[in-house]
Amino acid sequence: MGLTDTAIKRSRPAEKPYKLADGKGLYLLVNPSGSKLWRWKYRHEGREKLMPFGAYPDVSLADARLRHAAARRLLAAGSDPMAERKAEKETAMEAGENPFSEIAVLWFDHWKVNKSSRHVDATRRRLEANVFPVIGSRPIALIEPPELVAMVKAIEARGAGDLAKRALETAGQVFRYAIAHGFVRRNPVAEFKPSDVLRPTKKVNLARVDAKELSDLLRAIEVYRGKVVTRLAMKLLALTFVRTSELIEARWEEIDFEAQRWNIPAERMKMDTPHVVPLARQAIEVLELLRTITGTGELVFPGDREPSRPMSNNTILLALDRMGYRGRQTGHGFRGLASTILHEQGYPRLPDG
Repeated sequence: MGLTDTAIKRSRPAEKPYKLADGKGLYLLVNPSGSKLWRWKYRHEGREKLMPFGAYPDVSLADARLRHAAARRLLAAGSDPMAERKAEKETAMEAGENPFSEIAVLWFDHWKVNKSSRHVDATRRRLEANVFPVIGSRPIALIEPPELVAMVKAIEARGAGDLAKRALETAGQVFRYAIAHGFVRRNPVAEFKPSDVLRPTKKVNLARVDAKELSDLLRAIEVYRGKVVTRLAMKLLALTFVRTSELIEARWEEIDFEAQRWNIPAERMKMDTPHVVPLARQAIEVLELLRTITGTGELVFPGDREPSRPMSNNTILLALDRMGYRGRQTGHGFRGLASTILHEQGYPRLPDG
C-alpha cells in the first residue's frame, strides 16, 4: 500500500539505519541521527544504483513520489536517471546566466506576436506576480517538479485555483521554448498533470438575461440615471451582441459609419480572427451620439480617470447591479440570448468568437 505521512512522522531513530519502503524501489532511510533520507534503488544496464531524492520533511512524501515517477520514466526510456541529473546540473552550472526569468522573457517576446494586448498584459502580470518570485532566479535546467508543485499550491491556497493552472501552463510553455533553443533537456511541467496536485475547481455558470426579461432590461437601460456614456455602452452592447471586453476597448477607427459596420481586429478577438459587426440604424444612432461626447479621442469608451485607457468592465456590471440585474452576464449574455432566440427560430447558433 505504500507509506503514509502519519507512518513517516511516527518513525523514530534506532541503533541502526532502517528502511521504510514505499514501493517500486523507493524508500525512506531512517538514520540513528534522526535524519530521514529518500532513496531509490534501481538497475541500469545490469548495474544496481542508488539515487537520492532529498531529505524528509524538506521533500515531502508527495514530492518524493513525483521525483520517483519522473526518474522511472527516464529509466523506461532507456536513460540512466542519475547520469541525466548529473548532466543537467553540469549544464546549469556552465550556464549559470540562464535563470528561468531570463529565458521566460525570451519566450515572452517570441510568444506575444499577434496576441491581444489584454492577453499579453495578463500573461506578463501572471509571470511577474506568481512565477518569478518563486523560480525566477533559479537556473532553468535545475528546476524540478516539486518546486513547480509548491509554486502552484501556494497560489491555490490563496483561493486562485484557475490562476494556479494558468501559471503552470505558462511555465510549461517557457520550458518547451527552452528545450527548442537548447537551454534544457526536459520539461518538468510535462512530468505531472495539474489534477495530480491541484483540486478541481467548481465551474459556476453565471446567470444571464432571460428572453422574457429582455424588454424590461432595455427599458431600464433607456431610463438609467447614471452617466450617459455608461447608458450608451449598455445599449450598444444589447444591439451588437459583442463581448464586454470587445465593447469597452472599441476604437473610433474601427467604426465605419458609411458602410454601417464595426471592424474588430483579430488581436482583440478571443479566437484571434477579425470580426465584422453589422450596425443597425439604432446602433448607428448610439454611436453618433457617443461621437459628440468621446469622439475627440481614440477610444469610444474612455475611462474617467485615464482617457487613454478603456472604461472598466466593472462600470457596466455596477450599472446592471443598480438596475437589479446583479451577477448577470452582459456582452456574452446578450450574445447567448441572441443565439438561443435564433436557434429556436430554426437558425444556426452564433459562432463562438
